[in-house]
Amino acid sequence: MGIFSSIKHAIFGEAKAATVVEDAEASVPASQTASASVSAVEASAAEPAQAIDVAAILDAAVKASGEKLDWKHSIVDLLKALKIDSSVAARKELAAELGFSGSSSDSATMNVWLHKAVIRKLSENGGHVPADLLD
Repeated sequence: MGIFSSIKHAIFGEAKAATVVEDAEASVPASQTASASVSAVEASAAEPAQAIDVAAILDAAVKASGEKLDWKHSIVDLLKALKIDSSVAARKELAAELGFSGSSSDSATMNVWLHKAVIRKLSENGGHVPADLLD
């Protein structure tokens, strides 16, 4: 699995799982929750995906981290909030995965490009991101 796939899973996978379980638990008695969860998962596969609030998920991840992270401006902080490797090597791998054509030795330029590219890709994949973060 690529790094962007890990990012998507951390955001969309967690949000979808929480939504499915909450919907299932709200609609059936507690004694039937497990079977309802399976039914809800099966049903959700057939339904169109709803936009996931990326900002809310990342804000919650930052809060849970206990660190002061600025995911809205920093790719390193975004990755840290999601508990994904934020090392230079990982960011170079992510840059290659997303098609960065600049020099990976210019980490400042690469990081700015990466942040914009990740936010844009999250939006393209069904995430709702703040308009001011899109180009």
